[in-house]
Amino acid sequence: MAMEVAGLEKIKLFGKWDYEGIEIRDPSLKKYISLKPVFVPHTGGRHEHRRFGKAEVPIVERLINKLMFPGRNTGKKHLAYNIVEKAFDIIYLKTKQNPLQVLVRAIENAAPREETTRIMYGGIVYHVAVDVSPQRRVDLALRFIAEGARLAAFNNPKPIEECLADEIIAAANNDPKSYAIQRKEEIERIALSSR
Repeated sequence: MAMEVAGLEKIKLFGKWDYEGIEIRDPSLKKYISLKPVFVPHTGGRHEHRRFGKAEVPIVERLINKLMFPGRNTGKKHLAYNIVEKAFDIIYLKTKQNPLQVLVRAIENAAPREETTRIMYGGIVYHVAVDVSPQRRVDLALRFIAEGARLAAFNNPKPIEECLADEIIAAANNDPKSYAIQRKEEIERIALSSR
Protein backbone atom coordinates (compact mmCIF):
# COMPACT_ATOMS: atom_id res chain seq x y z
CA MET A 1 0.00 0.00 0.00
CA ALA A 2 2.81 2.40 0.90
CA MET A 3 4.37 1.69 -2.51
CA GLU A 4 1.17 2.73 -4.30
CA VAL A 5 0.95 6.00 -2.38
CA ALA A 6 4.58 6.75 -3.17
CA GLY A 7 3.86 6.06 -6.85
CA LEU A 8 0.86 8.42 -6.86
CA GLU A 9 3.01 11.35 -5.79
CA LYS A 10 5.02 10.97 -8.98
CA ILE A 11 2.06 11.55 -11.32
CA LYS A 12 2.92 14.49 -13.55
CA LEU A 13 0.96 16.09 -16.35
CA PHE A 14 2.51 15.13 -19.72
CA GLY A 15 5.26 13.53 -17.62
CA LYS A 16 6.70 16.99 -16.81
CA TRP A 17 4.43 19.26 -14.77
CA ASP A 18 3.76 18.72 -11.10
CA TYR A 19 0.27 19.00 -9.61
CA GLU A 20 1.74 19.87 -6.19
CA GLY A 21 1.57 23.40 -4.81
CA ILE A 22 -0.92 24.80 -7.31
CA GLU A 23 -2.91 27.54 -5.64
CA ILE A 24 -6.44 28.60 -6.60
CA ARG A 25 -6.94 32.11 -5.24
CA ASP A 26 -10.63 32.45 -6.10
CA PRO A 27 -12.60 30.53 -3.44
CA SER A 28 -15.72 30.19 -5.62
CA LEU A 29 -13.80 28.40 -8.40
CA LYS A 30 -12.03 25.91 -6.10
CA LYS A 31 -14.68 23.20 -6.55
CA TYR A 32 -14.84 23.60 -10.32
CA ILE A 33 -11.15 23.61 -11.26
CA SER A 34 -10.14 19.96 -10.96
CA LEU A 35 -6.43 19.45 -10.27
CA LYS A 36 -6.65 15.74 -9.49
CA PRO A 37 -3.38 14.19 -10.72
CA VAL A 38 -3.71 12.21 -13.98
CA PHE A 39 -1.08 10.82 -16.34
CA VAL A 40 -3.12 11.53 -19.47
CA PRO A 41 -5.93 14.11 -19.47
CA HIS A 42 -8.44 11.93 -21.34
CA THR A 43 -11.54 10.72 -19.48
CA GLY A 44 -13.47 9.65 -22.57
CA GLY A 45 -16.71 11.36 -21.54
CA ARG A 46 -17.20 9.41 -18.31
CA HIS A 47 -18.61 12.52 -16.67
CA GLU A 48 -21.25 13.11 -19.31
CA HIS A 49 -24.43 11.80 -17.71
CA ARG A 50 -23.89 13.15 -14.18
CA ARG A 51 -25.02 16.56 -13.08
CA PHE A 52 -21.99 18.81 -12.48
CA GLY A 53 -19.88 15.87 -13.74
CA LYS A 54 -17.67 18.17 -15.77
CA ALA A 55 -16.41 19.75 -12.55
CA GLU A 56 -14.44 16.50 -11.97
CA VAL A 57 -12.83 16.52 -15.43
CA PRO A 58 -9.16 17.62 -15.24
CA ILE A 59 -8.93 21.31 -16.12
CA VAL A 60 -6.30 20.62 -18.80
CA GLU A 61 -8.64 18.15 -20.50
CA ARG A 62 -11.39 20.74 -20.52
CA LEU A 63 -9.01 23.14 -22.30
CA ILE A 64 -8.14 20.39 -24.81
CA ASN A 65 -11.86 19.75 -25.41
CA LYS A 66 -12.49 23.46 -26.03
CA LEU A 67 -9.68 23.52 -28.62
CA MET A 68 -11.13 20.77 -30.81
CA PHE A 69 -14.18 22.81 -31.60
CA PRO A 70 -14.50 24.35 -35.09
CA GLY A 71 -15.53 22.24 -38.12
CA ARG A 72 -12.39 20.55 -39.39
CA ASN A 73 -10.88 19.93 -35.96
CA THR A 74 -13.93 18.35 -34.34
CA GLY A 75 -13.05 15.10 -32.59
CA LYS A 76 -9.30 15.34 -33.23
CA LYS A 77 -8.37 15.06 -29.59
CA HIS A 78 -4.81 13.91 -30.24
CA LEU A 79 -4.18 17.05 -32.29
CA ALA A 80 -5.58 19.27 -29.50
CA TYR A 81 -3.59 17.26 -26.90
CA ASN A 82 -0.33 17.94 -28.77
CA ILE A 83 -1.18 21.63 -29.14
CA VAL A 84 -1.71 22.00 -25.38
CA GLU A 85 1.44 19.99 -24.56
CA LYS A 86 3.61 22.23 -26.79
CA ALA A 87 1.87 25.37 -25.51
CA PHE A 88 2.71 24.34 -21.91
CA ASP A 89 6.39 23.93 -22.89
CA ILE A 90 6.35 27.44 -24.41
CA ILE A 91 4.66 28.86 -21.27
CA TYR A 92 7.38 27.31 -19.11
CA LEU A 93 10.16 28.71 -21.34
CA LYS A 94 8.62 32.21 -21.25
CA THR A 95 7.59 32.45 -17.59
CA LYS A 96 9.77 29.85 -15.79
CA GLN A 97 6.62 28.88 -13.82
CA ASN A 98 4.54 25.70 -13.70
CA PRO A 99 2.20 26.04 -16.73
CA LEU A 100 -0.65 24.53 -14.67
CA GLN A 101 -0.38 27.42 -12.22
CA VAL A 102 -0.32 29.92 -15.11
CA LEU A 103 -3.45 28.30 -16.60
CA VAL A 104 -5.30 28.46 -13.26
CA ARG A 105 -4.37 32.16 -12.93
CA ALA A 106 -5.58 32.80 -16.50
CA ILE A 107 -8.94 31.11 -15.81
CA GLU A 108 -9.40 33.13 -12.61
CA ASN A 109 -8.66 36.39 -14.44
CA ALA A 110 -10.71 35.64 -17.58
CA ALA A 111 -13.86 34.43 -15.78
CA PRO A 112 -16.64 37.07 -15.93
CA ARG A 113 -18.39 37.75 -12.61
CA GLU A 114 -21.56 39.30 -14.02
CA GLU A 115 -23.48 39.04 -17.30
CA THR A 116 -26.91 39.81 -18.75
CA THR A 117 -29.90 37.59 -19.38
CA ARG A 118 -33.10 38.24 -21.34
CA ILE A 119 -36.38 38.47 -19.48
CA MET A 120 -39.71 38.62 -21.34
CA TYR A 121 -42.29 40.68 -19.54
CA GLY A 122 -45.58 41.31 -21.30
CA GLY A 123 -44.07 41.00 -24.77
CA ILE A 124 -41.19 43.35 -23.96
CA VAL A 125 -37.66 41.99 -23.64
CA TYR A 126 -35.53 43.35 -20.80
CA HIS A 127 -31.85 42.67 -20.34
CA VAL A 128 -31.13 42.13 -16.65
CA ALA A 129 -27.71 41.85 -15.00
CA VAL A 130 -27.16 38.55 -13.15
CA ASP A 131 -24.29 36.96 -11.25
CA VAL A 132 -22.52 34.15 -13.09
CA SER A 133 -22.38 30.73 -11.45
CA PRO A 134 -18.86 29.42 -10.72
CA GLN A 135 -19.17 26.53 -13.19
CA ARG A 136 -20.23 28.85 -16.00
CA ARG A 137 -17.37 31.22 -15.10
CA VAL A 138 -14.86 28.40 -15.69
CA ASP A 139 -16.66 27.40 -18.93
CA LEU A 140 -16.61 30.94 -20.29
CA ALA A 141 -12.97 31.53 -19.32
CA LEU A 142 -11.84 28.34 -21.11
CA ARG A 143 -13.97 29.22 -24.14
CA PHE A 144 -12.50 32.74 -24.38
CA ILE A 145 -8.92 31.47 -24.03
CA ALA A 146 -9.40 28.85 -26.78
CA GLU A 147 -11.25 31.34 -29.00
CA GLY A 148 -8.51 33.95 -28.56
CA ALA A 149 -5.80 31.45 -29.53
CA ARG A 150 -7.80 30.30 -32.58
CA LEU A 151 -8.40 33.85 -33.81
CA ALA A 152 -4.75 34.81 -33.29
CA ALA A 153 -3.51 31.79 -35.26
CA PHE A 154 -5.99 32.21 -38.13
CA ASN A 155 -4.38 33.64 -41.33
CA ASN A 156 -1.13 33.98 -39.43
CA PRO A 157 2.22 32.20 -39.85
CA LYS A 158 2.46 31.90 -36.06
CA PRO A 159 1.49 28.34 -34.98
CA ILE A 160 -1.54 27.84 -32.71
CA GLU A 161 0.69 26.42 -29.93
CA GLU A 162 2.44 29.79 -29.62
CA CYS A 163 -0.82 31.70 -29.87
CA LEU A 164 -2.36 29.58 -27.10
CA ALA A 165 0.70 30.04 -24.88
CA ASP A 166 0.65 33.82 -25.43
CA GLU A 167 -3.10 34.00 -24.74
CA ILE A 168 -2.77 32.03 -21.47
CA ILE A 169 0.22 34.12 -20.31
CA ALA A 170 -1.56 37.39 -21.19
CA ALA A 171 -4.74 36.31 -19.38
CA ALA A 172 -2.71 35.19 -16.35
CA ASN A 173 -1.06 38.63 -16.21
CA ASN A 174 -4.47 40.35 -16.59
CA ASP A 175 -3.15 41.99 -19.76
CA PRO A 176 -5.85 44.10 -21.50
CA LYS A 177 -4.44 42.94 -24.88
CA SER A 178 -5.59 39.38 -24.14
CA TYR A 179 -8.74 38.38 -26.05
CA ALA A 180 -10.16 36.55 -23.01
CA ILE A 181 -9.70 39.61 -20.75
CA GLN A 182 -11.25 41.88 -23.42
CA ARG A 183 -14.34 39.65 -23.68
CA LYS A 184 -14.68 39.50 -19.89
CA GLU A 185 -14.47 43.31 -19.60
CA GLU A 186 -17.03 43.70 -22.41
CA ILE A 187 -19.52 41.30 -20.77
CA GLU A 188 -19.13 43.00 -17.38
CA ARG A 189 -19.48 46.47 -18.94
CA ILE A 190 -22.75 45.48 -20.67
CA ALA A 191 -24.03 43.95 -17.40
CA LEU A 192 -23.14 47.14 -15.49
CA SER A 193 -25.09 49.30 -17.94
CA SER A 194 -28.19 47.06 -17.72
CA ARG A 195 -28.38 46.84 -13.93
